[in-house]
This record gives sequence, C-alpha cells and structure tokens, in this order.
Amino acid sequence: MTGASLTSTPPRRVWISAALALVVLLGAPWACSRHPDPKKYKFPPPEAPAVGTTAEGIASWYGPKYHGRQTASGERFDQDALTAAHPYWSFGTRVKVTLLSTGKSTVCRINDRFPAYKGRLIDVSRGTAKAIGLIGPGTGKVHLEVVP
Repeated sequence: MTGASLTSTPPRRVWISAALALVVLLGAPWACSRHPDPKKYKFPPPEAPAVGTTAEGIASWYGPKYHGRQTASGERFDQDALTAAHPYWSFGTRVKVTLLSTGKSTVCRINDRFPAYKGRLIDVSRGTAKAIGLIGPGTGKVHLEVVP
C-alpha cells in the first residue's frame, strides 16, 4: 500500500489549525459577554430631541441606593421626584413615560445618565416608577414621548 496509512500522525499544520480553532472557540464566549467598565464608558454627545419624538423599549427604576447623590447633571438625586436617566437625551428634556402593561403615564425630566449597554432605554426614579406602576415588576416595556 502506498501513501499514508489511516493510523499515521496528521501533519503539523493540521495540529496547529485545530489548536487555533479551539482557542478561538473557547475564548469567544468570554470576549463577547463582557460589558465595558462603566467608569470608562464614553457617552455620546447629548442631543436635544424634538418635541414629539417617540421611542419604545425597556425601562427600569432606581432609588434608595442613589438617593442624595449627585446626578450627572449636577443636581442631587431625589428618588421621589419625577426624574429619569437617559443615555444621551439632553438634561432638562421632558418625557411622557407610559408603561404599556398598565397604560399609566406621567411626565418626568431627564437629569441623569446611565450606560446604554444595560440594554434599557431609560432608568426612571422611584417616584416616576410609582406613578406608572413599575415598582413591583422592576422593569417593563415603555413608550416615551418628548413633550414641551
């Protein structure tokens, strides 16, 4: 019989290719699942959305842990005020937030930031969450509309 037998050792380049493929496959889950460090996160420049601008996405709420701390706008966070954090809408933007599961809505003011990588559209204060019925579930799909 001529040529290589079935029990012969594969050529060196086959071993190198297999090892490289294994490294890529094992490293991929960790490389793709890591979030950027929030302290190093660079926010896009703030934009002032036009009145009537709408968006839909997931909202969450925040409160006790941040109560009294300084917000990104420089004011002190009041967990019972009707305020919210948005990744890039400008401070002072007034937004009508409607929780789609309850149909309840309220108007709040953007005064803080949060990293967009959280997969959420907006973080509302406890006061805003209470007004629309978001306290219990913690997160929910909302409709936002910029108002004057």
